[in-house]
Amino acid sequence: MIEAAKGQAGIIRTERGLTIAGTRITLYDVMDYVTAQYPPKFIQGLFELTEEQINAALVYIEANRAAVEAEYQIVLKEAEELRQYYEEKNRDLIARLAAQSPKPGQEAVRAKLQAAKAKFESRS
Repeated sequence: MIEAAKGQAGIIRTERGLTIAGTRITLYDVMDYVTAQYPPKFIQGLFELTEEQINAALVYIEANRAAVEAEYQIVLKEAEELRQYYEEKNRDLIARLAAQSPKPGQEAVRAKLQAAKAKFESRS
């Protein structure tokens, strides 16, 4: 396990993992954007962090890169397993809901949503 160094008190370990002190934001949240090479100012603004908080996170990640990366990979794997579990668990419910006809008076709204969905899917 990684423990926060004396000079890096801005990062603490909670039940959620490595976390920016005073927030609920984990280093794994930040890692999503670090690995995608987003600029620090963007990440700071996205999570509404102070300059001190984002700097603490980035310094900690860089100083402990291998260990943080290993934990990050575990978090990603667990998140994917959870996504698959709930997708499978809710497959029948989602299919039933999709097959329902719209409530009276909502046909136009549903048609608009279906058109937007089709447009979105055609871009992918």
